Amino acid sequence: MGLLLLLTYSLLSCYLQAGGVVTAQPQILFTIRDITLSIEPSNDVTRDTNVTLRCQAMVSSSGEEALSREYTIFKDGKTVYTKTSSSSEDLVYPLPQARVSNSGKYKCKINIEGKQLTSSAQKLIVTGLSRPLLHLNNGVVSEGEELTAKCTAPGETGSIFFYFYEDSTEILERQVSSNQAEAKLRLSKVGIHKIHCDYTVLVTPDSFKSEGSNTITVSVKELSITPVLEIFPQYKIYEGDQLTISCSITNFRYKPENIQLFLSQGTKLLSIGESKVNHSMVALAKDPGEFECGLEMGTLVKAATKTVSVTELFSVPTLTMSPAEVFQKDDMTLTCRSESYASERLSKEDLTYTLDPPESPLTPKGTGVFSGRALLYDFNYTCVARAKGIVKHSKTMTVRPKVSVSIPKILVVGRAVLHQSFKILCQSDIGSLPINYTLLKDYAEVSTISIKLPFQQALFTVTITHPAEISKFMCEAKNRKHKEAPLSKKLNATVIVPLTHPTLTVIPDVAEISEGDHLFLICGVDGTPPVTFNWYRVGNPQSLHSTTSNMNHSNYQVPFLSKEHADKYYCEAVNYANNVVRSDLVIIEVRMALWKKVLIGGFCLLAGAVLVVVLVLCFKSKRDAAPLYNGTEGGVANGARDSAASLPVDISNRSSYSIPATV
Repeated sequence: MGLLLLLTYSLLSCYLQAGGVVTAQPQILFTIRDITLSIEPSNDVTRDTNVTLRCQAMVSSSGEEALSREYTIFKDGKTVYTKTSSSSEDLVYPLPQARVSNSGKYKCKINIEGKQLTSSAQKLIVTGLSRPLLHLNNGVVSEGEELTAKCTAPGETGSIFFYFYEDSTEILERQVSSNQAEAKLRLSKVGIHKIHCDYTVLVTPDSFKSEGSNTITVSVKELSITPVLEIFPQYKIYEGDQLTISCSITNFRYKPENIQLFLSQGTKLLSIGESKVNHSMVALAKDPGEFECGLEMGTLVKAATKTVSVTELFSVPTLTMSPAEVFQKDDMTLTCRSESYASERLSKEDLTYTLDPPESPLTPKGTGVFSGRALLYDFNYTCVARAKGIVKHSKTMTVRPKVSVSIPKILVVGRAVLHQSFKILCQSDIGSLPINYTLLKDYAEVSTISIKLPFQQALFTVTITHPAEISKFMCEAKNRKHKEAPLSKKLNATVIVPLTHPTLTVIPDVAEISEGDHLFLICGVDGTPPVTFNWYRVGNPQSLHSTTSNMNHSNYQVPFLSKEHADKYYCEAVNYANNVVRSDLVIIEVRMALWKKVLIGGFCLLAGAVLVVVLVLCFKSKRDAAPLYNGTEGGVANGARDSAASLPVDISNRSSYSIPATV
């Protein structure tokens, strides 16, 4: 037990002495305020200047502990340098002895615990290139011998293009990533040549070219070996003559396996060999006249050339047709002729002519003359001329027999309206162009139209003043000379007569229209149907009724007339002539119905009768109610004193009377 306690105490003591007590570390707060990149001593420097890129970051933090900073330098968007530092000092990136390849846009970026900030770009321009140095492995070479050239750009870096020149003419280009390039040069000809080089440093998107290198003179010596070309015969060569051509070499001091000979005519290789080449052929005027004997020995190439003039035995035949224009099944003649021939070698009888293909439908009618009828379709003819083994072909002639024009059709385009211009179309179903269409009226020519293209139409504009004139027109179509032109039938078409004399008839008679009647408004015109009729009421632009009729009249019915129908009416009509005509106004007055008149008359008679009866009864009643005289002066019975009826009869009949006063 004591041993266990002792061991526990020892472990705790070691742990405490080692600082094993864990304490929480406070988090450091920071912010990257700014970062700038500067170029020292200047943004524009010359070659070999020691340049420094300085990256300065402004960082604020809450503690004294140093922050781990990661710096990155970029050139033209690509990383060129990275460094991690705990120091707050500026990052310095040196460019010792700057070169043109160091030119570009630079940026600096700082990264602290994931927080980043990048500076604005600074452009460095380095000017000045070193002069290139040229070195050759030899100053004297033989024909065809290669020369090794090395061009160096001392101290330069980057992507470099080297150029090699022979007598100021560029002959080779090399692109390398180092400051030197090597090339194998083969100089063009014997003599003295001046060689130099230069280079270009590529700094995207710009390039910088150096000055020229030192110039080295090289002497090229001629080899004694020479190709020899011989042609027999040498003069006055005619077609059909046998040519013998020989290609060989002189000053032969080399092993045959090192030499190759090539004999060619134009672009055609005739033969190939080592020490000598022979070739035989028949001379033809059409073949190229230039022959070449070429020699190749390693990289050495030499050639000898000669031009041979071959006189034509006879010219290439030409094929002509008569007549120049032929129609199907017409007689035709083809003539084949060579315009010239070598009379010193050839007679006319030696020349023979045939047509190709042999199954041609034409038959020979003489030397080079072939006759027959034109086919119904196109056919290709070629003339073949032969003499002393020489065969020549004419150009192929395609005979395209024309088609005679068919009887034309004549028709009206749109509608023919009297007194208005309209178009007449003349058209044939078949016939080769051009076709001349002539419009005739009573067999007299009106006008002619020539159709030269398939999409064209022969349209004639005419005007007629009477419907019967339409049948006087005909068409004539013609597409060949000296042949009668076919005539069309007479034009058969409906002539639209414009509408005239519009009338509006009313049934029943205007004077007899009464309430309850059925009214018929009949609109009639003179002209060609179909006719569209419209009826209107004055003051209302809306049509009351519209109808199209194949007759010259139509009606509009108004049933059960009432006083509301009383108004002014008119009608309009139009046909395919599109001229609208209007009738005169018709005034409709709706009178009272007869039964109403009878009823009112009966009522009046009844009312009059009743009035008479009433008057009679009244009169009678008054007579019966008059008072009788009782004989007493001034006395009345059941009457007023001042009533004249109450006066005595003798007094009442007097012209004047007096009444005594009562006191």
